[in-house]
Amino acid sequence: MSGAAVRAPGMRWAILVVYALLAACTQLLWLTFAAIDTDSARVLHVDVGTVGDLAAIFPFIYVVLALPVGRWLDARFAHALAIGAVLTGGGAIIRVVAPSSFGVQLAGQFVIAAGQPFVLNSITKVAARYFPQPERATAISIGTVALFIGILASVLIAAPLLSAGGLGLVLEVEAVPSVIGMVLMLVALRVPAFYPDDASTSVSMRWLIRDRFMWSLAGLIFIGMGVYNAVATWLQPVLANFGEGGAAGNLIAVLTAGGIVGAAVLPSIVAARNQRRSMLVLALAFSAVAFVATDVRHEVVWLAIWLFATGFAIMACLPVVLDWSAIHAGMAREGAAAGFLLMSGNLGGVVLVLVIQVAMGNAYIPLAALAIISLLGLPLALGLPGRSAVLPPRGRDARQRALRRSGPV
Repeated sequence: MSGAAVRAPGMRWAILVVYALLAACTQLLWLTFAAIDTDSARVLHVDVGTVGDLAAIFPFIYVVLALPVGRWLDARFAHALAIGAVLTGGGAIIRVVAPSSFGVQLAGQFVIAAGQPFVLNSITKVAARYFPQPERATAISIGTVALFIGILASVLIAAPLLSAGGLGLVLEVEAVPSVIGMVLMLVALRVPAFYPDDASTSVSMRWLIRDRFMWSLAGLIFIGMGVYNAVATWLQPVLANFGEGGAAGNLIAVLTAGGIVGAAVLPSIVAARNQRRSMLVLALAFSAVAFVATDVRHEVVWLAIWLFATGFAIMACLPVVLDWSAIHAGMAREGAAAGFLLMSGNLGGVVLVLVIQVAMGNAYIPLAALAIISLLGLPLALGLPGRSAVLPPRGRDARQRALRRSGPV
């Protein structure tokens, strides 16, 4: 038995926990001001729309940096992820320096936003470098769940902390786990990879241009992340038309909680049973049904049940797709593959929010539009391979070796 195999059982889970903490903090810091925008505007002496820009810069920066950062991770993983950790913790520290200065908060958000692609694009790389193939779907699932936990934590803790000690306390409390995550990640990166990348494999980005499989996955992530962002952005004004606007915050938390449960449970099951395409098809179809159901009735309990189920189905697709892309791309291209998909997801988050904004003139159209958008993903999902193997984009001999190492797709 190799030394890596001996070290792997204990260390791999510790490394994953550290990574999950850092990943959760990127989302916690991203959405700091979203749940307290009105109070933050007063403290920072700006209007509410300007406060919204503190979160809006993240997807734009992600779209710009995702692909070059993904390639960097493939070429020099430890160095690139260390930069992401330092930017995340450093940005959190910058924000604490002057809680009432909008300029300082903007600078801190830019630094954190620059670090986010380094951290999030590493999800599949962490799984591949430290976990054996049968456990990688579970590892990616845990890393993805951490993102949703960070989102949920940001929504739940901001207002109570603001009431207890003002914006300064919010920023200080959020900085603590971020700095801890930064330090622990820098330490964890000193542990050699148990399953190193193949340094002889090219990391050129040209393979992505004609890879129809990756483009199909990117389309699905565009829809999935875009739908979640659109619901989180517009649920309150939609429900306000029916007298339930005050429940929107709790319902978004329910949607996210459903996503946490789904992302924790489903990916390893569908990977073990080789049912990735079936799961994606069912999730899209169910989401369309759920949005129709929430458009017909608007009682809070009814909405909560459907939104929890929607989160459970649609948000579990992210780790499933990331896992599938990692198997397809191979270890030397996993960072680029994850960057491409998450770039598409962030772009979807921007585009679909704007699309639904156009539909806000009628109380019923926004949710109906989300149902239609979900159905538009079905041709992409149905066009993916079923139980047959997805071969990495390499030469024939390399593909056969990769399949023998990775097992069935």
